[in-house]
Amino acid sequence: MVGLAADLTPAEGAGALPPEVVGALREERIPLSAVGVYVQEVGAPRAAISWRSTHAMNPASTMKLVTTFAALELLGPDYRWRTEAYADGAIVDGALHGNLILKGYGDPKITIEQFQALIASIRATGLQTISGDLVLDRSYFAASRYDPAAFDAQPLKPYNVGPDALLVNFKSVRFVFAPNATGDQVAVRAEPPLGNVALRGAPRAVAGDCGDWRDALAASFANRTDRAEATFGGRYPVACGERDWYVALLDQAHYTLAMFQRYWSDAGGSFSGGVRNARTPPAAKLIATLQSPPLYDAVRDINKLSNNVMARQLFLTLATTEYPPPATLPRAAAVVRRWLASRKLAFPELVLDNGSGLSRRERISAQSMARLLLAADVSKVRSDYVSSLAVAATDGTVRKRFVDENLADQAFLKTGTLEGVRAIAGFVLAPTGRRFVVVCFVNHGNAAQAQHALDLLVESVYAAASGSPAR
Repeated sequence: MVGLAADLTPAEGAGALPPEVVGALREERIPLSAVGVYVQEVGAPRAAISWRSTHAMNPASTMKLVTTFAALELLGPDYRWRTEAYADGAIVDGALHGNLILKGYGDPKITIEQFQALIASIRATGLQTISGDLVLDRSYFAASRYDPAAFDAQPLKPYNVGPDALLVNFKSVRFVFAPNATGDQVAVRAEPPLGNVALRGAPRAVAGDCGDWRDALAASFANRTDRAEATFGGRYPVACGERDWYVALLDQAHYTLAMFQRYWSDAGGSFSGGVRNARTPPAAKLIATLQSPPLYDAVRDINKLSNNVMARQLFLTLATTEYPPPATLPRAAAVVRRWLASRKLAFPELVLDNGSGLSRRERISAQSMARLLLAADVSKVRSDYVSSLAVAATDGTVRKRFVDENLADQAFLKTGTLEGVRAIAGFVLAPTGRRFVVVCFVNHGNAAQAQHALDLLVESVYAAASGSPAR
């Protein structure tokens, strides 16, 4: 089989995979029929490698490349989400005789600090006491039944948190474990410290390697819609130092209520009401607005860190560029398809589900993904798009890959990982000035062992483009 390292000149009928990649796949018992590859130099008329490149395959998180490119072009890199606070009642001498309404517009990343900033803005109006309830207007996204356990039976994993127009702090609690100075006790704290999330017990400090420290904690979580308990009755190796564990608890409404109760009280406010969902009445008065960081910041988090929740929020937001709220997944998918058509990108095999790649349904071919990347390379949003990708051996999901290779800092990549799926897509830059798009999908039961083959493909492209021998 002809290898890639000798030449990267585009040729008719290109198809041969580099022999080192073939060998790595065979060693892991991954058949070539389970692989789709497309490699093309930017500006070249044809592919350097095209292996089963038109077959529809599950791309895992590389599907975020479609969502984020569409968002940068349709919304603009400087787009900002807003979250609004309304007074539904008269405010007299610092007291609201009625309800406080929080209305969300799909901000994908309202952090603890940003939520505190919103509360500070509300307090800055002079409001101190609220006699009514906290009302959540989540109507910007369509209400839907969402089961966080449906994808992989892991409902407490933050990546399984469902999209929400008023999503606060990813609806998650960070449990921090820290041994004391003498190494005989382990302190546990919760961030944010919510009144309806109780901590029971602390793990015993033990010697030994860190190992699988989470299993050693013997953790149990009693999670209900309005309250939760976390119990850590096991052991914690002191050698671990400080570690953290993120867990998604409560339902959306009661998580937001607990956040509000905590930080409203910390800001000197008084509130004793409950929480409910409702639309904002026309007569309600806008008293504060929180603006998100710009879209280009969100896109970096989505692509570098492969944040599924943020990607789903962004995908739904795309629906609002053409349709009135509430945003739905079918409308978002329709918007993306029309955007692709406007760019003359026909992807007949494309299946869009939630835009994040955390899906068993989503499909695209390696060739279509590469065509998307080539279109992005000549787009006005190229700089923000490429800089959002993980940099080889430097950051994001590839910070520990390609560390000993010459291509460190020379590849901008998006990875994808699901059970039975491994993927990589992005740009490889050679010191000669040549640039390539590289896409590889593996859909097979042994895909978890495919990372070495994926890395070898990227290394081979770099080596050939640089005129140096492949590893």
